[in-house]
Amino acid sequence: MHETVFPRMVRVKQHFNHPQIVDIDAEVRSEVRRILPGTKVCPGDSVAITVGSRGIANLAKIVFALASELKNFGCRVFLVPAMGSHGGATAEGQLKVLEHYGITEASMGVPIKSCMDVTEVTKTEDGLSVFVDQNALGADHIVAFNRIKPHTDFRGEVESGLLKIMTIGLGKHRGATYYHQAAVKLGGSRMIRTVGRSVIRACPVAFGLGVVENANDQTAIITAMLPHEIESQEEALLIRAKELMAKLPFQELDILIVDRIGKNISGTGMDTNVIGRIMNIYTKDPEWPKITRIFVRDLTEETDGNAIGIGMADFTTKRLTEKINYKVTYTNSLTGLVPEKARIPITCENDHEALDTALKTIGLVPPEQAKVIWIQDTLALTEVYVSEVYLPEVQDNPGLQLLGQPEGLSFDSSGNLVSKW
Repeated sequence: MHETVFPRMVRVKQHFNHPQIVDIDAEVRSEVRRILPGTKVCPGDSVAITVGSRGIANLAKIVFALASELKNFGCRVFLVPAMGSHGGATAEGQLKVLEHYGITEASMGVPIKSCMDVTEVTKTEDGLSVFVDQNALGADHIVAFNRIKPHTDFRGEVESGLLKIMTIGLGKHRGATYYHQAAVKLGGSRMIRTVGRSVIRACPVAFGLGVVENANDQTAIITAMLPHEIESQEEALLIRAKELMAKLPFQELDILIVDRIGKNISGTGMDTNVIGRIMNIYTKDPEWPKITRIFVRDLTEETDGNAIGIGMADFTTKRLTEKINYKVTYTNSLTGLVPEKARIPITCENDHEALDTALKTIGLVPPEQAKVIWIQDTLALTEVYVSEVYLPEVQDNPGLQLLGQPEGLSFDSSGNLVSKW
C-alpha cells in the first residue's frame, strides 16, 4: 500500500437534550385505552394493525403492546405487513423483513397475514384509484401505525407517517408503483394526503398510532388519534419531528464517510435529510448540507441485500457491492421512480483505496486539511468523528463535546478502516 496522507480524526458527541419515553409499553397501552371509547371497536371484532419496514426505535415493543392491549379488550388481532414493494415485493419477503425486526407470530402472540393482493376501494378527488391490502379489508377495523418523520423524497405539510402507511403501505406493490407515478404530477405530499384521506373515508380505520423519535433515535412521542384527527395531528407532529431530527454537526463537508446504509436505517438507505441529496425527479435537493463526496462502506445485515440509496454515494467498496441483491434493489428503486438511487458508484477494493481516491477529487485541499465527518449511519449521529480542521468550531460550540484527541486513521491488513465505535 502506498503511503497516503489522511486527516486526523477526533470523536465528538452532540448534546441534543430531547424528550424520551422511558416506559414504552405503558405509554402505548395508555394511549390505546384512551382512544378506544371514541372508536367503534367492540370485543370480538377483528383488527388489522399495519406494520411497515422502517427501522423504528422500539418497533417490536410498540407493536407487541398495541396488539396485546387490543387483545385484552377482546379483539381478534392480526398484523399486516404494510410496506409497498419492500421485501422484493413478495408476501414471503415482507414476512422476512418483519422477522428482521423481531416481529413474528410467536413473538407478537398474534397472526401475521401477508399478501400482495389489493382491492380498489374508491377514487381520490384527483381521480386516482385507491388500492388497499385485501387482508386489511377483511378485518372489522384497521389500526394505522407508523413513525411520523420528514420524508426522504419530498417536502410538504404531510410527509412520512400514518397517511403514508395507508397509501404506500396498504397499497402494496401495485399501489406503491401507481402512486409514485402520480406523484410526478401531483407532488408527493398531495398524493399521500388525498389517498390517505380516501382510505379513511372508504375503509374501517378505527384509529391511528403515531410515534415521533428524537435525535438520539429514541421514542419521544407516542399518540393515538381518531380518523378525523389524523391529518391535522400528523401535520403538527411532523413539525415537531423536524425540530427533533438529528443532523450532522457541520453542514459543509469535503467528505462524509458512512459505515452502513440499509432499509432499516432509512427508506432510501441513508436519510436524504441528513446528507442533503435527494435525487428525485420531482424534488430539488436542499441547499444544505453541502457535501462534496460521500463514501459508503457497507450494507446493514437487516437490509437483506437491498442497496437502494447507494446511488447517492460517490465511492463504495467491493465488499458492499458483493452483498447487493440486485432484484430486490431494482424492484424498490423502480417502484419509487428513483432508478438513480440504485446506481453503483465508483467501487474500490477496500476502504483505504476509496478514501484515498475521494480525497483526490475534492479540489485543491491538502488531505490533512480536508473537512471529513465519519458516521456509523444516518440514524446514529449522537457520536461522530470529525477531522482535525473542525476543532476550533467544536470548541466554540456548547452543544458539542470532545471525547478525545485527534488520532490518525487505522487500517487493517485488508486495507479496511478499523472501526472505533
